[in-house]
Amino acid sequence: MRIGTFVLAAQFPGQGPGEALHRAVRSTEAAEESGLDSVWLAEHHFVPYGVCPSATTLAALLLGRTRRIRVGTAVSVLPNHHPVALAEQAALLHLTSGGRFSLGVGRGGPWVDLEVFGGGLDAYENGFPEALDLVLAWLREPRVAGRGERFGFREVAVVPRADELLVGPADAGEGGAGPETVVACTSPKSVRLAAGRALPMLLGMHCGDEEKAEMVALWRTAAREAGHPPEVVEGAAHVSAGVAQIADGAGDATELLVKTMPGWLRQGLDAHVTVDGRHRVMRDPVAYTELLCGLHPVGTPRVAADRLAATAERTGITRFALLVEGSGDLAATEENVRRLGADVLPLLT
Repeated sequence: MRIGTFVLAAQFPGQGPGEALHRAVRSTEAAEESGLDSVWLAEHHFVPYGVCPSATTLAALLLGRTRRIRVGTAVSVLPNHHPVALAEQAALLHLTSGGRFSLGVGRGGPWVDLEVFGGGLDAYENGFPEALDLVLAWLREPRVAGRGERFGFREVAVVPRADELLVGPADAGEGGAGPETVVACTSPKSVRLAAGRALPMLLGMHCGDEEKAEMVALWRTAAREAGHPPEVVEGAAHVSAGVAQIADGAGDATELLVKTMPGWLRQGLDAHVTVDGRHRVMRDPVAYTELLCGLHPVGTPRVAADRLAATAERTGITRFALLVEGSGDLAATEENVRRLGADVLPLLT
């Protein structure tokens, strides 16, 4: 079982972005000190839901602040980036960190980001496969040319080569392979896309075990149909996102999050603006918080461990990215991370 944190750099009501980002940095340092496996960084633009606009930039800072823990993006929103520029950053972080960087990519949403960064709605609706394949080519090949509908350029040398890592952790890949690439999947289409390329999935915190199990089963079927060998199909290291809050009392953790998270969710989610004016259906913040508390390791250490074990048994997923900043408070977040390491991890071994 590999337990990591999911860092949104959430800006709670009454806070500034500096406070949210400081909490993100400190929670990562606490995660390493507590023996957790990884930290996964979200990317958002123009909304207080999360105030980190560049997951790779924050990853660079955190890789420099740590020595052991894996740092990944969850996710870098591919339609907002040129895929070669993003792949160059991933290669740089992979090489300079000794293989501790994971590149998580996703399609994002139909937000105004597409207008600001120039990708346009087509990049969101149709361009993700081409952009993903260009990222993968850059991380695996010595020379790459752009021959797609969106990206056309002459063949150029890949510098630095991501597969030239000399020394790295055992899970960084064989023979100096490039950084791990993970795909956020929210639909059967994206599951098949990831499976066809044998890329592990990042599954969202709004999904329950049943839905995640169905997505893993679909991934395995699609990966086999794509011709990937059994060891690749069965060994895929998918990641399950969730929420974690540890407390001594049976209902204390849920009570805390129901007090703190709805205000953040209300102001954060309400700030999203669609690029084309399409209608949005907003979740009820209190009901959504209660849903998350029921799905994920929220409660006593024993309850948290049992829920993680149940998810792993039901889905086959043994890697977790858990939102730990739901209190909105720095000291409480650090204590939450510490308890994950000290009180929950021993129950999972």
